[in-house]
Amino acid sequence: MPSAVRGRIDWKYALSLPLEDSGFDFSALSEFRKRLIEGGSEELLLNRILEQLREKELIKEHKRQRTDSTHILAAIRPLNRLETLGETMRAALNSLAVAAPDWLAKRLKKDWFDRYGRRVENYRLPKLDSEREANGNQMGEDGFSLLKRIYAKNAP
Repeated sequence: MPSAVRGRIDWKYALSLPLEDSGFDFSALSEFRKRLIEGGSEELLLNRILEQLREKELIKEHKRQRTDSTHILAAIRPLNRLETLGETMRAALNSLAVAAPDWLAKRLKKDWFDRYGRRVENYRLPKLDSEREANGNQMGEDGFSLLKRIYAKNAP
């Protein structure tokens, strides 16, 4: 979360921070949690949060509320390895497009537009294991190719 506060305007807005705010170091959150637990105040904080949620009618008074996040069921699906690999490559290309557009334009492979032009999501990836493996290998080769070009002095 600290890096999100540093780089995302929506987090700055949510926390009422000025746009030029550099965020906070991760240790601040860790230290806060430690002090909260050492002081035995975590229950007070949780009860205050639950009270405000009840006031806004976001939770019902008569139901038992779970407080351990391991028991909360959510419709959250973690990225699989192929999605993570593809999104990493896409983020790298997007960053290069901002930082060094001319350099990237000379070295960009045409099929990268098809592979990384849109968000890499599981439903668009191949279904067969053999095709998924080939796709992952291709993304890995693309990443190594990009790194070689970045670190080469006079790479074509």
